[in-house]
Amino acid sequence: MKKSFQIHPVGWIHKKESNITIEIEPQYTGALLGMETFSHILVFYWFHENDDAENRSILQVRPRKNPKNPLTGVFATHAPVRPNLIAITTCKIESIDGAFIRIDDIDARDGSPVVDIKCYLPEKKALEDLKLPDWITRD
Repeated sequence: MKKSFQIHPVGWIHKKESNITIEIEPQYTGALLGMETFSHILVFYWFHENDDAENRSILQVRPRKNPKNPLTGVFATHAPVRPNLIAITTCKIESIDGAFIRIDDIDARDGSPVVDIKCYLPEKKALEDLKLPDWITRD
């Protein structure tokens, strides 16, 4: 039995040149309690400008839009086209003022809906036997 899910924005990305903020919806501002004790957050947002049937059906891309890179499944990339258009970026918190989190940078576009935020916690144990494809380190 297939299930469907609904995701509702908890906030919105605002980008005006180097001023980048996340505005949290009023009903979720209580979730910011304690956030000021962290230096970084994980921001989960929706690739809203790619949300159409065509972009959701693309399953293979050339990573980083580089034709020299091998055709690769979207689950093995960070491509903005995928079945569910969820993105994640680690961001440094510059300040928090009420419902606004000012961050250093994010690869989201102005107006992107934020679907979740999590505090960044470093891995307790370094990853062993880390394996990456060649295109990751290629210029």
